[in-house]
Amino acid sequence: MITAQIIQNSIDELSAITRVQLSVMDLKGKVVAATAEAPKFEGSFISDFAASQVDSQVIGGMHLLKIMDEGDLSYILLAKGQGEDAYMVGKICVSQLQNLIVAYKERYDRNNFFQNLLLDNLLLIDIYNRAKKLRIDVNVPRVIIIVETKAGRDSGAAELLGSMYTSGSGDYVTAVDETSVILIKALKSGETYEEIAGVATTIVDMMNTEAMLDVRVSYGTIVGEIKDLSKSYKEAKMALDVGKIFYAEKRVIAYNMLGIGRLIYQLPVNLCKVFIDEIFGDREIPENLDEETLNTINKFFENNLNVSETSRQLFVHRNTLVYRIEKLEKATGLDIRTFDEALTFKIALMVLNYMKYVDSGRF
Repeated sequence: MITAQIIQNSIDELSAITRVQLSVMDLKGKVVAATAEAPKFEGSFISDFAASQVDSQVIGGMHLLKIMDEGDLSYILLAKGQGEDAYMVGKICVSQLQNLIVAYKERYDRNNFFQNLLLDNLLLIDIYNRAKKLRIDVNVPRVIIIVETKAGRDSGAAELLGSMYTSGSGDYVTAVDETSVILIKALKSGETYEEIAGVATTIVDMMNTEAMLDVRVSYGTIVGEIKDLSKSYKEAKMALDVGKIFYAEKRVIAYNMLGIGRLIYQLPVNLCKVFIDEIFGDREIPENLDEETLNTINKFFENNLNVSETSRQLFVHRNTLVYRIEKLEKATGLDIRTFDEALTFKIALMVLNYMKYVDSGRF
């Protein structure tokens, strides 16, 4: 939980201000951190002091004090300086380190709690009991936001996210795998998905400018109770996967905006194959079409099947566009100028992308 480096930083700052030399030892007499060369003591001397009933002891101008962790002895502090000042500084250092131990243990416990909560590893009664013990409000509206970097989970991403959203405001940052960082975002009453989208966009921009990271962000639905956070997490995970398949160009993906992609994602692969066979039979399927034709189709869909606007944006004559569409109809049997067949073709394209994603082994 609390590391030797954190202890070292703490006593360094205090020693620099007070000019009292401080050392922290474990219960066997091994030096954990020190501001100068630690005094030489027999290991048995430290262990004897640890086993004694006294809280402090003075040996040749050296003050020994006990550092407790909720009633249990954790470390021994040695303070060396002039007169009573050393003792006073030692007591201040003990108080500071004890508070740090509690704070970091609570942080670890909260992290462990949220990890198990998101993974559905807690019973309902345990959720509320542990939340109460950790002083976590159970009825605050929250949403899960997942931040994924291309190179897997990055410590810089976790640190930056932790500095942007702190537990003081009710937000928590954790992780349950090696590919992403999770923000458990607390919401104010009345906040909507529009505000969440703004938060997600801010994260993308900050990760890019501050940490030089290309990230993809997804989020689930808002939940009113802490017990439902696992639901929002699963939705955010699905949004991340569906976004990679159908909306690769987007950096922010919301579960409630997945549309038909969410339905296709949950279809069995064998059913998808049957669908493709029924639509195209022995004809040419869209994935075998050349890039120019696919680009024409996508632009045609973007412009709501408007031939004039599509030809203008593609810088081609209207007749050229009509020729390409008729050529596509001969190849696939679908006339995308009609709404029903355009819809069928669009769904077929999405199904093919999903099947390709599954075959790649990333599913």
